[in-house]
Amino acid sequence: MNYTAEAPAVWDPAFADADDCLLSTDQCVVHGQHYFVKGLIEIPVIGSDEVFSWGVWVSLSRENFSRASDLWDRPGREAEKPYFGWLTTELPVYPATTLNLKTHVHTRPVGERPFVELEPTEHPLAVEQRTGISPERVREIASAVHHVGEGEGGRG
Repeated sequence: MNYTAEAPAVWDPAFADADDCLLSTDQCVVHGQHYFVKGLIEIPVIGSDEVFSWGVWVSLSRENFSRASDLWDRPGREAEKPYFGWLTTELPVYPATTLNLKTHVHTRPVGERPFVELEPTEHPLAVEQRTGISPERVREIASAVHHVGEGEGGRG
């Protein structure tokens, strides 16, 4: 019920050795100029208590990334106001690109990934986040992600 991207769409494995680049499981910096955090787009599964989650990367401003980093291990950080960000994960199961959708990143308690709220547009991903998806749609996504992952060296 969860699919995750290993890195933002702009990440290149060649960056791994650069002094001004960083990729961890939760944060990414590219050339000391672009800042990303990993969060979850959660979609309710209709007719159940289950939630389907996309593990995605969102770009933040330098100021918001710095603030989020300062609070990373601080209890009570969930009281922080949401940060504006741009979605930087391509989810190929949607007919329109998911890159650069507007988001709000909601900090959660220490140890939990942030909640990524999409701007309420008519993009299919934003509609699914608002209205939920059927168990059949979950299976469809799982099949599509598995197929894409096999075709692209396991990135699924």
